[in-house]
Amino acid sequence: MIGGLFIYNHKGEVLISRVYRDDIGRNAVDAFRVNVIHARQQVRSPVTNIARTSFFHVKRSNIWLAAVTKQNVNAAMVFEFLYKMCDVMTAYFGKISEENIKNNFVLIYELLDEILDFGYPQNSETGALKTFITQTGIKSQSKEEQSQITSQVTGQIGWRREGIKYRRNELFLDVLESVNLLMSPQGQVLSAHVSGRVVMKSYLSGMPECKFGMNDKIVIDKQGKGGATDEAGKSDLGGSGGGGGKQSIAIDDCTFHQCVRLSKFDAERSISFIPPDGECELMRYRTTKDIILPFRVIPLVREVGRTKLEVKVVIKSNFKPSLLAQKIEVRIPTPLNTSGVQVICMKGKAKYKASENAIVWKIKRMAGMKESQISAEIELLPTNDKKKWARPPISMNFEVPFAPSGLKVRYLKVFEPKLNYSDHDVIKWVRYIGRSGIYETRC
Repeated sequence: MIGGLFIYNHKGEVLISRVYRDDIGRNAVDAFRVNVIHARQQVRSPVTNIARTSFFHVKRSNIWLAAVTKQNVNAAMVFEFLYKMCDVMTAYFGKISEENIKNNFVLIYELLDEILDFGYPQNSETGALKTFITQTGIKSQSKEEQSQITSQVTGQIGWRREGIKYRRNELFLDVLESVNLLMSPQGQVLSAHVSGRVVMKSYLSGMPECKFGMNDKIVIDKQGKGGATDEAGKSDLGGSGGGGGKQSIAIDDCTFHQCVRLSKFDAERSISFIPPDGECELMRYRTTKDIILPFRVIPLVREVGRTKLEVKVVIKSNFKPSLLAQKIEVRIPTPLNTSGVQVICMKGKAKYKASENAIVWKIKRMAGMKESQISAEIELLPTNDKKKWARPPISMNFEVPFAPSGLKVRYLKVFEPKLNYSDHDVIKWVRYIGRSGIYETRC
């Protein structure tokens, strides 16, 4: 599997070095430094082959993590390990920086000894690692504590320890979505999809069994044909979380946290699990059908001779009037030979940024079913270049308090048979946040 793991700073100095196999020598360290970190041209590929040795790297701020191997390994698995290693380090000492790595190098070597064995990834669950690798070193533990750690690392539920107790049992669920769009100047949708994550924060006592349901089209159709509804489905946590009130959505693909029982999901399409303590990403999903587009951008660009452009952009919000969009930013590209810009906007603030060749229009808040517009006169310098301006697309950033895919949490049940608390004793919070991904309209 992995022959060695190296962590470099921005100068190419090795901060952490661990070699797992004899076929990787110290010359591999220099090869990566010379060919990737100090390369004359920017290395865009995350995989680099040098003298029959493969280097898989990820970069976090000014720190490089490189996994080295001479074997034909599964690249996706190596990158999954590197990202998991970044998550573990972040959980232990916060931001991944040169100073933090130097201050915690003993801890990092301890973690590497547990996570990798002869180059093969082992247990990388942060909750399990924190029980026996602590910031202050290993404390002397009783036999009971040692057996508890052993059962957690080797048992089926490695992501949660037993004996957790809270005064108040709370469960927070965030549905975070990123909507991506490419639209033609005439308003035709050329491509659109939503990438979503369900992030959970659980502060629950004991070893609770949770059951989570959403308005998945397959489940809704099955219940409609059967003439009966799921007993748990009576508890609707979705509220008015959607912008269009859709009954069901078609999920194209999804991935789950290891705590989810996949056999139950395949058979019943129900998501049941014992959650890790604290924060975790429960699932990721992607949808492409019946997406609620929060904003419509209507551009109008008119060329007045060879030295002047007139631009008018209208944005329309397409969601309930009771909801408010925030952090709205529209970027209108300008030609390279722009000499001056005069801007008039009805709402918000607009500014021409010469360094970015764009007019940036910012609006703090905007309610649903509203519209706003901006007009700009762009003065152009005379140029000998006969090539016409390519007209890059207008891009938009925003944040809305609903899920553009239409996903709703139908129910969230908690069962704890050993401790004396029921589903009604758990305080549950569900929040929907939709953000722009690559949201562009051609002009």
